[in-house]
Amino acid sequence: MPSSPSSWSRAGAALRTWRTRQWTVAGLGALATAVLVGVPTDVVPSPLFDRAVPVQWWNYPALLVTAVPAGIILSTYLKDPSRPEPATPRGSRLGVAGSVLSFFAVGCPVCNKLVLVLLGTSGAMSYWAPLQPLLAVLSAGLLAVAALRRLSSLTECPVTASA
Repeated sequence: MPSSPSSWSRAGAALRTWRTRQWTVAGLGALATAVLVGVPTDVVPSPLFDRAVPVQWWNYPALLVTAVPAGIILSTYLKDPSRPEPATPRGSRLGVAGSVLSFFAVGCPVCNKLVLVLLGTSGAMSYWAPLQPLLAVLSAGLLAVAALRRLSSLTECPVTASA
């Protein structure tokens, strides 16, 4: 269970063993996530993209709450030669789902072609826009669970096949 106390303690133990290399990758991964999600959604201003609906106040913390666990998840993929690989790395599907949801959560509701085709402009503003904060919370939750699973699996004892 991802929220069990042992998962939390194993994840904390994994973070305490991280060196500069892991923290650097986590920081760079968080920055890259913020750019990759923030620029196309125009939460991070750029001359490349424009937004028909102004950025909402909650888009900024949602982008931050998405970027930090995404960077941590990325850093868990670094190989540590002194430690054997865990038998089954977990959390990758949840991380991908959380990242995709974050893009839909902070994006302009009427700039999303899929939403426009399904709901039209008025439907995007009436139905989709109010759902976006909930998508941001769901995205953050999925990324947090993925990070917890990845981190807690780093400190598990690997099971080796006996001959």
